[in-house]
Amino acid sequence: MSTLKHALEEAVFVVTGEVGPPKGVDLEECLDSIEKIAGHVAAVNVTDLQSAVMRIGSLAVCAKLVERGIEPVFQLTCRDRNRLALQSDLLSAWSLGIENVLCITGDHPVLGDHIEAKPVYDLDSVQLLKAASSLNNGLDMTGHELEGKPELFLGAVVTPEADIPELQILKMEKKIEAGAQFFQTQAVYDVPQFESFMNRVQGFNVPVLAGLVVLKSSGMARYMNENVAGVKVPESIIQVLFLTLIQLLHISIDRIISDKDLPVTQ
Repeated sequence: MSTLKHALEEAVFVVTGEVGPPKGVDLEECLDSIEKIAGHVAAVNVTDLQSAVMRIGSLAVCAKLVERGIEPVFQLTCRDRNRLALQSDLLSAWSLGIENVLCITGDHPVLGDHIEAKPVYDLDSVQLLKAASSLNNGLDMTGHELEGKPELFLGAVVTPEADIPELQILKMEKKIEAGAQFFQTQAVYDVPQFESFMNRVQGFNVPVLAGLVVLKSSGMARYMNENVAGVKVPESIIQVLFLTLIQLLHISIDRIISDKDLPVTQ
């Protein structure tokens, strides 16, 4: 059993990490960064051509993590594969020792760096969950029996801060019916809104991992509001970030002025 699955089934507070594979084959920096957090997380999500930008594949990086004894969460998007390739990649993942899969529809190619790419979307995330559940039961999507079946731990995505939360709740129900065993959210910054959402879905009895992206500046926060679907950084947080920057600038200026009074050594 995967560490992530065991922890969630035991209702243990779980922390996972996330990494975006590089645009190329040099994995040294990517793997080094994962090694630094590996002892502090239950598993590491590996994004699958995040934001429709061409990169080395999630499956390859997940396999490298398994080799290092680090548990991955294989993110699999429907955007670039038909149902044949999706089912094949799920079986390949299991054969490589990858147990956790996050099933995602995927951003449209017009948002990425190959806008001329043709999207596939043969399945959506709900259908992908159904396909993966069927594989777990020993059958492919057409009902053909498998020669050995996987035991994939299936996850899905939910967006608590969506404009119409009722639609998210409805889709969450469909994903659970399709086989979702846990959920991960988009980055959450409005805690009261997240609490309200969780109160509405607690009866589903499915673990939900809240997403968190550390904000480096007010500019980053505004960029995410404008460009990342489902993410809403409250203006109050943006103002705190901005005021913090101003304070740091004042401190830096004061130090520069103070240093002018010190003797200069050659």
